Amino acid sequence: MTAAAAAVEILKREGITQAFGVPGAAINPFYRELKNVGGINHTLARHVEGASHMAEGYTRARAGNIGVCIGTSGPAGTDMITGLYSAIADSIPILCITGQAPVSKLHKEDFQAVDIATIAKPVTKAATTVLEAAQVPGVFQQAFHLMRSGRPGPVLIDLPIDVQLTEIEFDPETYEPLPVYKPQATRAQAEKALGFLLESERPLIVSGGGIINADASDLLVEFAELTGIPVISTLMGWGTIPDDHELAAGMVGVQTAHRYGNATFLESDFVLGIGNRWANRHTGYNLEAYTKGRKFVHVDIEPTQLGKIFAPDYGIASDAKVALELFIEIAKEWKAAGKLPDFTAWAASAQERKATLQRRTHFDNIPMKPQRVYEEMNKAFGPETRYVTTIGLSQIAAAQFLHVYKPRHWVNCGQAGPLGWTIPAAIGAATADPETPVVALSGDYDFQFMIEELAVAAQHKVPYVHVLVNNAYLGLIRQAQGGLGINFEVNLEFENINTPEIGVYGVDHVKVAEGLGVKAIRVEDPNKLGEALEEAKKLAQEFQVPVVVEAILERVTNIAMSKTVDMSDVTEFEELATEPGHAPTAIKALQV
Repeated sequence: MTAAAAAVEILKREGITQAFGVPGAAINPFYRELKNVGGINHTLARHVEGASHMAEGYTRARAGNIGVCIGTSGPAGTDMITGLYSAIADSIPILCITGQAPVSKLHKEDFQAVDIATIAKPVTKAATTVLEAAQVPGVFQQAFHLMRSGRPGPVLIDLPIDVQLTEIEFDPETYEPLPVYKPQATRAQAEKALGFLLESERPLIVSGGGIINADASDLLVEFAELTGIPVISTLMGWGTIPDDHELAAGMVGVQTAHRYGNATFLESDFVLGIGNRWANRHTGYNLEAYTKGRKFVHVDIEPTQLGKIFAPDYGIASDAKVALELFIEIAKEWKAAGKLPDFTAWAASAQERKATLQRRTHFDNIPMKPQRVYEEMNKAFGPETRYVTTIGLSQIAAAQFLHVYKPRHWVNCGQAGPLGWTIPAAIGAATADPETPVVALSGDYDFQFMIEELAVAAQHKVPYVHVLVNNAYLGLIRQAQGGLGINFEVNLEFENINTPEIGVYGVDHVKVAEGLGVKAIRVEDPNKLGEALEEAKKLAQEFQVPVVVEAILERVTNIAMSKTVDMSDVTEFEELATEPGHAPTAIKALQV
């Protein structure tokens, strides 16, 4: 068979049933084999970067998934670099397959011939241009081994067109995936780590995205319940413990954090971090404020993560699932022997903060305040909802006000944060798991970056609800510029000559969305937003397309965050909740 056919056969035997991409001359032989061999669905993207973000959303939605994105030579590969960066930054396995000029032309500046493997190396676990057709099966086999082993991440395989077309000997029936390598904690390491508990009075667990990657959220909850230790989720670990669990203590950080989460963390004396990176939006840049007065144990699948940000008191290189299994085994033994301390009063204090340190969401202003949007979303979307979003004030406020109850139900591009990620990632997630309702969230600029991908969802019948908060501003950048005393090149307002009724809000997102084949609703009154969200859910199911709900916001709102990038120094710009009616959808009723 051709080397391209062998590659498709391997994809199938590695469990791939779905791919996203854009064909082109240099990758057409591979597409021929996708058609002839069969067994893999393909979604045609409108932009190759969009295909890479679809692949990432697809991976994130279900345990064990690996998204595949495909493009031709030259700009297709360079367009997917942002997707590869996003994936490696958040430890997400995706496979990027690109076409390439013939091997003999690689040094001749051929049309659309670029050394994509060299370009992609810093943002992948491996990037290879295959020069010998007989190596294709081995390169693909190694790609899946690398993506699944250790810290997960993306791989790029670049296939010259003549390599794709070359006949090779390959027996797909006897193909087997390579064994996956994951470091495993030992009993002695786990005992030493838990030994810090015996000396602490106010311990916390920091639950990171590695727990979701290891599919170990149930074990995390079991361990927390067994020991009675409150859990702080990172942004990437949100959903590992339900927000309404009595041991869920909120999130910590300089932006995507809760008042009560930060307050509880600053009272702690021992932190057990599992599968987390100590990312700067969590710790802030003032590491002394984050670390002073408390000891740390860090468990991570990647050995080089240990000590990267600060030196823990003890570090273990281990898969989160293996470590948690050992922690549970030891904790059960110690509890039976009466050796575990009682942290009941400490856990109760965390819940007391959760019920008292809240931000206000209920405002009736027109144009509406963004906080009200998240209040209405909490009312409209239940615990089965999967949220998809990337970056900006919209995402920061969402993390402060929305609720997540399950792993993989907060699909967020955490470290890279590329604008435009949300629409294609939502399409990927909804394709992977059509039974779970998907709600995407964008600010107006994120929405405009890859708006053309809405047509993909319309063509392929991928329904979801997309909440668009529009203030015609680069809100987060405007807020960040405040410290510099400027408000420069962040204003998107203009009067649209074709839609004068929207005033200075510029782009008519409703017309554009409808032009791309989806439904859209514009809302200006916050008291009508809930009704619009309910209508959107019905329209999405009726027409099997995305439905955009655009909320027209006040032009300027400052969302709570630290001006000094210090988690102990967060500025509250808006009113706080002082009576229950101020935060009616808070996870706990406000105690005054």
